Formats: sequence, C-alpha cells, structure tokens
Amino acid sequence: MKSMTGFAKRQCTIADRKFTVEIKTLNSKTLDLITKIPATLRTKELDIRALLSPLERGKVDLIITEENGPATAAHANSELISQRFADLSRLAQTLGQTNDHLLDTILAMPDVWGTANNDELTDTEWETLAQTISQTVADVDAFRLHEGEILKKDFIKHVDLIEQKLQAIPQYESERIANAKERIMRYFADAAIKEIDQNRFEQELIYYLEKLDITEEKIRLAKHIDYFRHTMDTEENSGKKLGFVAQEMGREINTTGSKANHVEIQKLVVGMKDELEKIKEQLGNIL
Repeated sequence: MKSMTGFAKRQCTIADRKFTVEIKTLNSKTLDLITKIPATLRTKELDIRALLSPLERGKVDLIITEENGPATAAHANSELISQRFADLSRLAQTLGQTNDHLLDTILAMPDVWGTANNDELTDTEWETLAQTISQTVADVDAFRLHEGEILKKDFIKHVDLIEQKLQAIPQYESERIANAKERIMRYFADAAIKEIDQNRFEQELIYYLEKLDITEEKIRLAKHIDYFRHTMDTEENSGKKLGFVAQEMGREINTTGSKANHVEIQKLVVGMKDELEKIKEQLGNIL
C-alpha cells in the first residue's frame, strides 16, 4: 500500500552546472504533472515527463534548478539598451529635460537583462541528469510506501474497532424481541383491546421482527471487513477499490442503524460510522 504523498530531492553536477531535482506529490484522481525546468531542458520535457510516469497517480510537482553555470549568468542586451537610450535621449531633448541618470534608469528595467543562451546537454550529460531524475522518482516511491504503511496500520485499527462493535450487537438482539413484544402489548392495552388471538399475535410479531432483522446486514458487513483487509494485504494501488469497499460497509452500517430499533445497538452503529469516516478521510490519499 502506498500513499500519494511524497517528497524527494537530489543533486548532480554536470561540467560546471549543478542541477537540483525536487519532486513533491499530493493526492489526485489522475496523474497531474506540473514541471518547472530551466530553458536549457525544454527540448527534454517529454522525456522528463516519461521519467515521472512510474509515480502512476497523484499531483506531481517537479522542480529542476540549475546553478553555477552560464545559464544563470545575467547579461545586458547592449543593442536594446543603446536603442532605448537613443530614443529616450531624443524624448528628453524634446521635453527640455536632462538625461543625467537616463542610463541608470534603463539598466533598472528588467527586460534589458537576460541569460546567456546555453548549449543543450550532450547525450552523456543528459543520461546523467536522467539518472538523477529516476533516482529521485525512486526516492519518492519509497517515501510513499513508508507513508502507506503508516496509513495501513491506521486502517487496521479502525477496521478492528468496527468489527468489535459488530460482534457486540448479538448480545442485544434477544432484548429487541422482548421489547417489540412488550411495545405491541402496551399498544393493545392502551387501545383497551382485551381479547387477543395469541396465534395471530405471534404471526404478526414474527412478521414485524423479520422487517427488523439485521442478520444479512451483519453477515455482509463482516464479509466487507474481511475483503477490506484482504485487499490491503494483497493488492498494490488499491486506493480506489478500498474506497468502493468502504462505501459498501457504509451501506450495511446505515441499514443496520435504520433497523436496529434498540438504543444500545444504535450506539454501536454510531461508533461504527465514526470509525468508517476516519477511514474514508484517509482513503483519498491512497494510491
């Protein structure tokens, strides 16, 4: 089991350039890649995205920065500066203004500065960077696996509690029958009905209790709990399937609550719902 939350960072030096590769991942229904890379790597963007594909699903932010190389050396666009100085000097003369600080003003303009055009990485240099990216992806995957194991332990705890509450229900079921019978008899008494056909009464009571019977719900919920555990233990990338199983567990718990007709069973149902909600809160982060 893997979480979709991950982080990793690696560096490599290629000639006089130091590259830093940083990957952050969060939960998402699909693989959502966002890349921020130097201009010198634009032609490799498709290759970089392919290297990220093992992450499979989630919001993936990749940041590659380049330092200490010619790519980061700012240079002045002398042609643009000269043209702008000439234009502004003529305007200043027309307006009767001095141009004492005109050059300083122009140099403060960000668009007159740029970075030197760098040669693209050679095939060998690219292989070095690609290997660093792949290693960073592997680190993220290991991070996700570690986080997934933590979440798995949390899921097991909540599923165990749901099962414990499910197993506590039978102790109250015989009491439900007695309460139902007492409730119906009280109704007859309040209605001043003195003569009761005992056989007919028993038949109606059985029919009433069949409508409140939760045996099937308990059996199905127990099976869903077993399937949830089995899926966690045997399947990779099980987030979506576990979500479906949790939905089915919720249906059985809700039906049990609607049929319970007993305060102690209702308390157990509320407890099961609470544990299931804690599971659902984290399932969205499972790969």
